[in-house]
Amino acid sequence: QVHLVESGGGSVQAGASLRLSCKSSVNNYNTFYMAWFRQTPGKEREGVAFIFDRHNLRRYADSAKGRFTISRSYADQTLYLQMNNLNPEDTAVYYCAADSDVAGESAYLNPTSYRFWGQGTQVTVSS
Repeated sequence: QVHLVESGGGSVQAGASLRLSCKSSVNNYNTFYMAWFRQTPGKEREGVAFIFDRHNLRRYADSAKGRFTISRSYADQTLYLQMNNLNPEDTAVYYCAADSDVAGESAYLNPTSYRFWGQGTQVTVSS
């Protein structure tokens, strides 16, 4: 039903920037809540950033606030995450996620809120 494909990860030095992309095939794309999550081995998946433009909603994890920016292209159905001033703690596999009904503040950055996921893209930041 929904296909999400992340790209844009890589290996960079601390202080560098990356822009992640998530191309989607979601029908009624503008009605979907979308978010970025990340996960490192042995740790739980954590929310990074959330967007739902129909309600003018943007949410960021404390670790991302001021450094990362989430955005969406409606022309080509692509979700982006601009990541600036990266540090080694940002090293993770980054996933995009989407769902048509994410029910409130406690759900926006909760991975259990989302039914549809991409395969992930690796980000590695060295010091």
